[in-house]
Amino acid sequence: MSSGSHSTSAYPTEEQYKRWEQEAEELGMSMSEFVECMVEAGMKKFETNVTPDETNQELRKQRNDLKEELERARDRIGWLENELHHGERGAIGDFVKRNPGATYDEIVQHVIDTAAGRVTSHLEDLEGNALQVKTDENGRELYYPSKDGGSE
Repeated sequence: MSSGSHSTSAYPTEEQYKRWEQEAEELGMSMSEFVECMVEAGMKKFETNVTPDETNQELRKQRNDLKEELERARDRIGWLENELHHGERGAIGDFVKRNPGATYDEIVQHVIDTAAGRVTSHLEDLEGNALQVKTDENGRELYYPSKDGGSE
């Protein structure tokens, strides 16, 4: 024992001792160090009542806001997946779902009838990224690959 220090005994219950021992081990301390630190900490002037940073009501609101944000993100992902799938396969699949038992000729006619609308939608999506649009002297729109070589 070094000079200037004293030995003190404590008589914790078996349960207390095991709990202290576990805490000391987790903190990488000997039992003597742990008891000394805990006694010093206990002697400090501090409030034993801890006020949480946020109330349960605030936490519920944050949770609800996050749930709403998640739902919006899921809806957006669904919309994006639908847009990606909304090519010819999607048009055919949607038509057959609405018209069970459709014939091959009816499906082809549907694709022909609705192709212009789908092409317009795709061209609008590609403009600026993968395509540039220029108007010729006759007022026709001409499409060119974009300068940055968009990968769309």
